[in-house]
Amino acid sequence: MKVDVLLGTQWGDEGKGKIVDVLTPSYDVIARFQGGPNAGHSLEFNGMRHVLHTIPSGIFHSDSLNIIGNGVVLDPVVFKKEIDKLKELGVDARKNLVISKKAHLILPTHRIIDAASEAAKGKEKIGSTLKGIGPTYMDKTGRNGMRVGDIISPEFLNKYKYLTEKHENILKHYDYDYSLLDFEQGWFEGIELIREFKLVDSEYLMNDLISEGKKILAEGAQGTLLDIDFGTYPFVTSSNTVCAGACNGLGFAPGKIARVMGIFKAYCTRVGSGPFTSELLDEDGIKLQKMGHEFGSTTGRPRRCGWLDLVALKYAVMINGINELIMTKADVLDSFDSIKLASHYLVNGEKTAFFPYSIEGDVKPVYKEFKGWKVDITGIRTYNELPEELKNYISFIEQETGVPVKIVSVGPDREQTIFR
Repeated sequence: MKVDVLLGTQWGDEGKGKIVDVLTPSYDVIARFQGGPNAGHSLEFNGMRHVLHTIPSGIFHSDSLNIIGNGVVLDPVVFKKEIDKLKELGVDARKNLVISKKAHLILPTHRIIDAASEAAKGKEKIGSTLKGIGPTYMDKTGRNGMRVGDIISPEFLNKYKYLTEKHENILKHYDYDYSLLDFEQGWFEGIELIREFKLVDSEYLMNDLISEGKKILAEGAQGTLLDIDFGTYPFVTSSNTVCAGACNGLGFAPGKIARVMGIFKAYCTRVGSGPFTSELLDEDGIKLQKMGHEFGSTTGRPRRCGWLDLVALKYAVMINGINELIMTKADVLDSFDSIKLASHYLVNGEKTAFFPYSIEGDVKPVYKEFKGWKVDITGIRTYNELPEELKNYISFIEQETGVPVKIVSVGPDREQTIFR
């Protein structure tokens, strides 16, 4: 059995949490391969909304094994809050969640450095979520980081003290007030909780599960356009959000990948700073934000909204080797008389279908317009029942990307999902 990979094709917030939750009954294992608590995966069922930041989105299914992989950065404070909230809902995550020993820990000082660094940039801010993600990955690549496996080492406190002192020396270069004690109590409480979980060599576990024929879904966080290498640099995250990141973040070979599923919204959103070619700064943009409830599930910040960027979507399909697409939030477009998508760019006045080195500067969208369907689709459960105008929109996307749209989400609930 091989591994299926599910990831975002835009700037995150595509609806990965809901789709993983919907697909989980078809899998034995859900494995998160990168990112940290800067991600917010929203799930809705039984009239309730749940947001997961680090824990894989299969946690509500007791029969599934959930793995936090080595590519993830883990904040003990956020982790404890998530576990406590799950416990209130009657979910004991200790029964079906394991954590890679090689996952890196976000220290209190990582969060402080993140905030101090972002504050010092002034107008040049990149829109960090201030969760300490970047500084943690910097320590990882700089070979200074602390990993989950370190918490069971007799040298744990010495390692923590050494790295914290190093960070405090860095913070002397910033004009930034902070109190380390305000962060530490909750952090050490989180460490004690992590010690109650099964800590694993996830690369061996993953390959054993593959050999046993288990059905495995690798769950990504953020989206392709936030990838550290292929995203809209420097307005990106600090990890590889693309399909290749699943191999690095879980420890299995590229040849073990089967299906690659790419999720995209029927329109586009972005949180924080950075270029956004198809952004709408008019009434349509405000309407998309309102109808789509576009506020970050992690930060609460309003999301910038725009029409679907087909140039970027085709780029994501290429980079990831996507062979199945999943459209979410189609229902948000229900009330529009007409909808558009950016089929091409004008880069310095020249029309192109290629995603350029940079989409800052003189880059403008070239739109193709479609007739709106003006029908409430939230109660529809089969593809044939969807309005022709929506099916035409989907067919055009399939034709241009060369990839079939296999799932259409028509609302936030589990049940509001159409399989083709």
